[in-house]
Amino acid sequence: MRRSAATGPLLQPALGQFDQSPAAECYAKVDGPTGCRGTMADTVSEQIAALSDEDWAIREEAATLLGGLKDARAVLPLTKALRDPDRAVREAAVGALSALGAVSVPALSGCLTDPALQVQEAASAILASLADARVLMPLMQALGSRDWIVRMHAAKGLGRIGDAQAIPALMPLLQDKVKAVREEASSALASIGAAAVAGLVEALQHEDWLVRLHAVEALGKLKSPDAVDPLLRALFNERDSAIREDVVKALGTIRDVRAVDYLVVAMKEPGLRLLAVEALGHIGDRRVVPLLRRVVEGVPLGEPRDSATPCADGWTDEMATMGMAARALGMIADAVAIPSLIIALRNTITRSEAAAALTKFGPTVIPSLLPILAKEQDENVRYHVRETLTAVGWRAGRV
Repeated sequence: MRRSAATGPLLQPALGQFDQSPAAECYAKVDGPTGCRGTMADTVSEQIAALSDEDWAIREEAATLLGGLKDARAVLPLTKALRDPDRAVREAAVGALSALGAVSVPALSGCLTDPALQVQEAASAILASLADARVLMPLMQALGSRDWIVRMHAAKGLGRIGDAQAIPALMPLLQDKVKAVREEASSALASIGAAAVAGLVEALQHEDWLVRLHAVEALGKLKSPDAVDPLLRALFNERDSAIREDVVKALGTIRDVRAVDYLVVAMKEPGLRLLAVEALGHIGDRRVVPLLRRVVEGVPLGEPRDSATPCADGWTDEMATMGMAARALGMIADAVAIPSLIIALRNTITRSEAAAALTKFGPTVIPSLLPILAKEQDENVRYHVRETLTAVGWRAGRV
């Protein structure tokens, strides 16, 4: 029998008498169809019984311990604990069932259709983390749940399982009313891989802009070369500016050189310029180095955005683009860009980004930076030069 730490000496004689009574003997057994039987000689049975204790703290502790004991007998009692009125107990049961792993999957699969939504939510969350192929169909059915949390976890679980059978069931969730569900569906389709490309490319023509947006995001995450041409068409045919911005990001993520010329054209549009420069940096094609050098040196490109409406801190898009160009040159790391980045060190707009970019070249930049350290009067410039030199391995007094 469990005793509270607060049990006082006055109660000890009474408890001692109870321990010898028939009632105590029955308390220490599991009730079956014919009454008290099956002595609880092991810890697992004791903790299973404790899940019914009137004290929530004892129930919580029991659920936690059962997770550590890793005994399959605890699965059904723990699934019942998902209905516990106390949140702490329910969370402990979730942790325990997750720790039990594969043995808990069949029971949790049945919980996906439980009348209590809190049980469905807990079961779907655990199954999403376990990613067991045995629940492929139940998770696909759970995508139709009226509870968005269940839909979200089901989508995540299907993405982790990675079975292409889930693609048709996941596609409609790209237009789910809840953003978290849409994002999980997009990530799941990307996780499934090449089999999802055709459906996502088709979704680029969907009438709902949210579907097109999340299709672009998923194609970017997939990094499939097959997505490049459809994305390039979307770059110039899409009406929604937010989607076009995500197309540029996706092309940078895929890093296919076929996109380079199109991104250079996109740089002429103020709303896409910053993102296009970043994408070109990710792709890493050295052909764009001369163009990026011009940007970092402040040579105007295309039509400027309305300069009368700078950001709240006075930072304009053109300034941000110059900094991004410095970062992109660091990504590409072509030594011909070093002189432009040295120039950018003297510009407060690009100084920090230029210094960070120069570190990407390694010791190659040391001969270019040492004269600046020796002659420069601006302490801020000298600081960034010292930081860059240190980052590439130079130490004072050593050539």
